[in-house]
Amino acid sequence: MLSEDPTNKFKRIGVVGVGSMGSMMTFAFSEMGLDVSVWDVEKANVDKVTNWAKSANDVKGKIEGFYDIKKFTKSLEGGERKLFMFSITHGDPADQVLKLIKPDLKSGDIKECAAIGVYWIGVGVSGGYQSARRGPSLSPSGDAKALQMVMPLLQKYAAKDPKTGKPCVARIGPGGSGHFVKMVHNGIEGGMLSVLAEAWSYMHYGLGMGYDEIGDTFAKWNSAGELRGNFLIKIGSEILKTKRTPQGDGHGEGIGNGGYVLDDVLDKVVQDDDDTEGTPLWSLMESAARHVSSPTLAAAHYMRIASGNRKERVTAAQKLKMPTPQPLKDVQNKNAMVEKLRKAVYSSFLSSFCQGLELISRASEDEGWNIDMGNCIQIWRAGCIIQSDYIADLLQPPLSAKTTMSNMKFIDAVSKELRNSFDALKDIVIEGTKTDQYMPALSATLDYLKYEGGLVLPTKFMEAQMDYFGAHCYNKPGVAGEDPGPVMKGPHHYEWKVA
Repeated sequence: MLSEDPTNKFKRIGVVGVGSMGSMMTFAFSEMGLDVSVWDVEKANVDKVTNWAKSANDVKGKIEGFYDIKKFTKSLEGGERKLFMFSITHGDPADQVLKLIKPDLKSGDIKECAAIGVYWIGVGVSGGYQSARRGPSLSPSGDAKALQMVMPLLQKYAAKDPKTGKPCVARIGPGGSGHFVKMVHNGIEGGMLSVLAEAWSYMHYGLGMGYDEIGDTFAKWNSAGELRGNFLIKIGSEILKTKRTPQGDGHGEGIGNGGYVLDDVLDKVVQDDDDTEGTPLWSLMESAARHVSSPTLAAAHYMRIASGNRKERVTAAQKLKMPTPQPLKDVQNKNAMVEKLRKAVYSSFLSSFCQGLELISRASEDEGWNIDMGNCIQIWRAGCIIQSDYIADLLQPPLSAKTTMSNMKFIDAVSKELRNSFDALKDIVIEGTKTDQYMPALSATLDYLKYEGGLVLPTKFMEAQMDYFGAHCYNKPGVAGEDPGPVMKGPHHYEWKVA
């Protein structure tokens, strides 16, 4: 017997905020058969969506736009529940909109107002505006009963794993755990974005490869092996093959007679500097606060920050006179070097996953969320930016079998993969350093693997110095209960100098 279509339960949904993401959600819900009411503080956004609806052919449900928020809320009357999807800036804007609609909510409606029986479900949405239209990766959390009511609808909307057909959505846990997982997704994404940009630069400036050749290489990487089914590598290949045309993209960009659209793009990521993208920063803040080492993600983020203020960078460049990337010297076999780079990229991608997943695991333990780590991999199998089929196949089985996993390197298959790709990563960093390639995330990954698996760290000397000037105390090597011992202050202090 077929299960009931979830659109029969919720015949209408209200979308608050119809910018790039909210508008795509509106179209998707409409195509699923839901009637959609939309409201936005910017009237132009409402007009854009309703004008699109008038000309669309594949709309099943009716789309209605509202300028008056009370009329918007009232339009959802008559159903079993009022269901709202908020797609607006985090923080105060959501609170302000809630104040406006709260008087028209009743017990059972789906939004935050526990005192009057109204439920809130936080939903992390991954994949950008294109996936919001065609099926995103979803990480919902909050009240279990409320989520049970809407889960069939989310399952219908979510991206589907091409391997199994399963929806890329699962209840993450209570409270804001779903948004936390989405935040960490974006931290992992930041690491991977930098690694791939560094690989492109390495091939172009270091190995003298043209855009089409690099695009072909990325396509080959994406078709088989450890980097197969990787979203960022796939779109990277497409970007590298996109040339200017007389008509451009139809929206005023990419117009010309040849040349590459990529060369129209300045080396300037501003989304961190202007605070329109906060999640990578929050991931780093959380990793530091929760004592989880994530240097690949951090190094990637700091290069982005430096890139954003190009005006200062231009002046600093004149003062510093740093060398620009040069061709690699004495490369006897370019194909062999490209293969090493592929392994280095894989090692850094996998390390980015390890760092992010370890942060989720630590937060889950700290907050009592009891997150099923296997579910994190399931929701990232499609519809999201960090989709990477081989890595998902590697991680999901062991994570689904364990109730807790604090360190991804404890998984035999993961440690083996990182160990096997280490030499290639080291060679890439060494040769790249000689010729001044930009490699912050690749270099950070190399050091990460060394000190995560090292037993003679220079922190021995650091601890002695801290004991010298601050009486911070230390543990002794080879002493039971101290080596390795718990993470706590040692019992020993040497009076290096009498105060």
